[in-house]
Amino acid sequence: MCGIAGYLAKRDRVPSPGVLTAMTDAIAHRGPDDAGYFQTGTGDGNWSIAFGHRRLSIIDLGSGQQPMANASGAVTVVFNGEIYNFQALRKTLAAHGHAFVTQSDTEVLLKAYEEFGPECVTKLRGMFAFALWDSVRERLVLARDRFGKKPLFLCHRDGLLAFASEIKSLLQLEQVKPEVDLSVIGSYLLYRYVPGPSTLYKGVVKLPPGSIGVWEKGEWTVEEYYKPPDSRATCPSDIVDDPIEAFERCLDESVSLRMISDVPFGAFLSGGLDSSTLVALMSRHSELPIRTFSVGFQESAYSELDHARTVAAQFATEHHELVVTDSELIEHLPALVRFRDGPVCEPSDIPIYMLSCEAAKTVKMVLTGEGSDEFLGGYPKHRVEQWGRGLTRIPKALRKLSGWTADRALPYRYRRLKTAAAAIACPTTRSRYVRWFGALAPELLDEFVTVPGQLHDPWQGDQFEVDAGVTALRQMMYFDQRSWLPDNLLERGDRMTMAASIEARMPFMDHVLAELVHRLPDEYLIRKGVTKWVLRQVARNLIPTQIMERPKVGFRVPVNEWFRHRLRGPLEDTLLGADSRTRDYYRPGLVQQLLKEHVRGRQNHEKLLWTLWNLEIWHRECL
Repeated sequence: MCGIAGYLAKRDRVPSPGVLTAMTDAIAHRGPDDAGYFQTGTGDGNWSIAFGHRRLSIIDLGSGQQPMANASGAVTVVFNGEIYNFQALRKTLAAHGHAFVTQSDTEVLLKAYEEFGPECVTKLRGMFAFALWDSVRERLVLARDRFGKKPLFLCHRDGLLAFASEIKSLLQLEQVKPEVDLSVIGSYLLYRYVPGPSTLYKGVVKLPPGSIGVWEKGEWTVEEYYKPPDSRATCPSDIVDDPIEAFERCLDESVSLRMISDVPFGAFLSGGLDSSTLVALMSRHSELPIRTFSVGFQESAYSELDHARTVAAQFATEHHELVVTDSELIEHLPALVRFRDGPVCEPSDIPIYMLSCEAAKTVKMVLTGEGSDEFLGGYPKHRVEQWGRGLTRIPKALRKLSGWTADRALPYRYRRLKTAAAAIACPTTRSRYVRWFGALAPELLDEFVTVPGQLHDPWQGDQFEVDAGVTALRQMMYFDQRSWLPDNLLERGDRMTMAASIEARMPFMDHVLAELVHRLPDEYLIRKGVTKWVLRQVARNLIPTQIMERPKVGFRVPVNEWFRHRLRGPLEDTLLGADSRTRDYYRPGLVQQLLKEHVRGRQNHEKLLWTLWNLEIWHRECL
């Protein structure tokens, strides 16, 4: 796990001396253990290439330094991530005549490129973003893992192609200015994040998940090598024999592969189904107690510490706890906005960061339950979306009326029911997908947002594009896998853990496991209203009964209550004060109305208020 940065520039566009070091220094938190650099040029002298690397040592501590070159020096790579099947792939490559001098997965990546070329990405089982320079072919290769677990940001303009693990590295370049892209403000307020490949920064984009970019002979192309499997319809030949046993075997393998490490590691334990199952499986593969880390809140309704203690006791883990207060939220939020290079989309970013700092005292890597809900159908919205095509048959006027009635008539404590009614009332399937977890109601977009210029169309993008025959449930899950995860939750996981200089691994997001789950009938995901049914069948033989039977809570921060009381003043000052830098983006009168409704308990606007608050903080901290 590391941070990478670099550029390819025309002779007259080469950044000034010292910029490469500044780019890596900006992400030193991603790799505090070591730094390395590589610079070269094309044979005709028209292009310069520079790679920088910051290392967090996890595998092969003594000889895995980067940038790493092959034996001839013709191919050089900088790599961020982990290749979990590197030992098996190493044996395959050795059988093809490749010799190795280190024990690192980075060298396996180099040899895989030598053997397979850019298509080597299809052989990798893991999370990764890498840059590779092939001096013989004068080819630059940039690649990102299948689901976008590891980030890679790009700026391509005027004879410069720059890349980095975080945007703050790109901002060290003279050619990249910290300017807001006003065209995506509407999408940000709808989604609560900016859908890729765009970012809030003008001229900065993301290399899409499952994509590979190749620069060769002055031409730059980006091709997709993988899409989440739920974009495809299943067929009779996909039937899995003994699905429950097959799922447990594959998940167990995914966990064991992610326990390969040369440094101490542990697990984030919420006390829910996902993390509890992971701890149970980890215990199978470790002779030593698993280190577990849990975070909670002073407000007992939002804290799951009791449940985490139950699981920790069951498996005799070395357990650590942390309690977070609202004052700590305010204290850490500006710094975390800087770490994320953007608004902190989820309030839970803050306790995750604080828990990561606590974990970093004793470990350098943790396993987390990220991705289980999105690949196994774990959200309440997935139960509703099973009937997605039936929803569209309800007359629009009736759906709109029911949504308006639920929104106004139900007390704010019926948050999930109000959200469901609002989503069902959406006029299109695409807007409904966004509304489930979004902030601003789609029908308010034109009235609310007042930024100058043309807004991006928020309903366009391949996160909605699936093949014919895909079920309504899988369509929703594909949107989650293609947009909600890589552009929000995975960015959160990467930035908040790396800010504390630790690595997070996600067994539920193994692509082999995802392909297996894709072949299961929908009833193995949601059966009679029970979510993640196949996981529950496996877990009931592993974890305490009370963990299995308790309702899903989710990792929620009590922002709703904080905005009504202790954070009311700071929120109002930030959004509507004279020094607000975003007040011209929206109609202040509507924001004032939202605040009043929220404070008086008439409505719960925490998502939109949090989204607006963080947009303002980002302007102050990052522009």
